[in-house]
Amino acid sequence: MSEETATPETPDEEPAKGSVRLAVLLPLLIFLAISGFFVWGLIKGDPRHLPSVLIGKMAAQFDLPPLEGMTGPDGKQIPGLSTKDLKTPGVKMLSFFASWCTGCRAEHPFLMELARNKVIPIAGIAYKDPHDKSLAWLAELGNPYARIGVDRKGRTGIDFGVYGIPESFFINSEGRIIYKYIGPLDARAWKNTVTPELKKAIAKYGK
Repeated sequence: MSEETATPETPDEEPAKGSVRLAVLLPLLIFLAISGFFVWGLIKGDPRHLPSVLIGKMAAQFDLPPLEGMTGPDGKQIPGLSTKDLKTPGVKMLSFFASWCTGCRAEHPFLMELARNKVIPIAGIAYKDPHDKSLAWLAELGNPYARIGVDRKGRTGIDFGVYGIPESFFINSEGRIIYKYIGPLDARAWKNTVTPELKKAIAKYGK
């Protein structure tokens, strides 16, 4: 009787299995790493300290229509907002807001103060907000925004990684995101957090 001879595995078989395992595990490892950052932020007790992978990156490409009917002091329509509008000299602030957002209402008086004192140019994005609600909200509280883009479906918000408004992005003249602040802004946060962080960001990325 002839003995069965085992067929030896080809040299490429083990590396191929390893490649398959890596392809399966890589998405899980990435997910766990990102989740770890979020859990860390929650453990620290301050979601504003969650890291953003967008810092140092160019702002997403977008072109949003204006909030029709929202006019400035001159009676002219406040223009919409696109990526190219962010590529102007100096640092500017991009604020995601909505009429249904209680934090946005809390920070709004401070945004009005920033605009009134010309501390920093502010552009706004009306995020997932009905047109008439946005108009009524700004008519009631005032408009601190030089430009307003309407992100009705939240697509631009997704591109910016927005997960809970208000969120403020600080963008330099290149159109690069240099700092992000999550949560309502007020005078204390501006002095103790935003101003020193912006100074460091400007030193690193430029105005």
